[in-house]
Amino acid sequence: MSHNHSHNSGNETSEKNLFITMALNFLITIAEIIGGFISGSLSLISDALHNFSDGIAIIITYVAMRLSKKPKTFKYTFGLKRAEIIAAIINASTLIIISFFLIKEAIERFSNPTPITGSLMLIVASLGLVANVVGTLLLKKGSEGNLNIRAAYFHLLSDAVSSLAVIIGAVFIIFYKIYWIDPLLTILISLYILKETYEIVKESLEIVMMSSPEGIDLNKIKTIIENISGVKNIHHVHIWKMNDNDTHFEAHIEVEDMTISKTSEIQHQIEINLHNAFEINHTTLQFECNQCQTKSII
Repeated sequence: MSHNHSHNSGNETSEKNLFITMALNFLITIAEIIGGFISGSLSLISDALHNFSDGIAIIITYVAMRLSKKPKTFKYTFGLKRAEIIAAIINASTLIIISFFLIKEAIERFSNPTPITGSLMLIVASLGLVANVVGTLLLKKGSEGNLNIRAAYFHLLSDAVSSLAVIIGAVFIIFYKIYWIDPLLTILISLYILKETYEIVKESLEIVMMSSPEGIDLNKIKTIIENISGVKNIHHVHIWKMNDNDTHFEAHIEVEDMTISKTSEIQHQIEINLHNAFEINHTTLQFECNQCQTKSII
């Protein structure tokens, strides 16, 4: 049996950036809720709720990051790496629920339009836009290599887009008195967020269900390994992601009758080939000679 462990931090987002982003979102949430009730703008309140969910998302992200760094134990032999994936699902699912709620409220507003103070709506939404742009810039780098931070990043990005939409809506209300644009913007913002969060939930659930990572062809892996001298067959293959940066592969490798030292050479070659071809960074290989009766790939 051979093991290869390779670790990649994959996350250069500092805790300081997370705290700054969280503080900005809670401050803007308070400002937008007050501004939304005073001005009568539903889209501003929807933006406030999104900002509030952003703040909660940052807290969940931070806690999950801390948990994922906990050392392995006899009970949790993989550590708590999946905490970040669970956090991503919670963050994205919360945003989906909020979006459906706001769509419902917006539809009701079409039937009962109310006057809106466009100038106050414009000022508060502009503050929200600045805060969300700062937040997205702080988290952008970390979101590229971490699904958990990516979920929080999309919270902020979606809020930046929604703040911009609210600003445009405020301008139309100020100059043209088009009040129905407020619920329309609320629906459009919510639909946009639903689209963005769907992919995060889908990818997170696939990791939790231990599906084969996208872009990895088991038949191609079979070909790569069986082309190595001394290898007769690979079978009983399992491949999964522990989180978005940690891909695991295990298999039975049937070889010709040879010494253990020779299998070590084969093991090393397999590890290099799989890492270069598919960025697989953890392999567990069981070498055998005429042992298993069933030799199908899975």
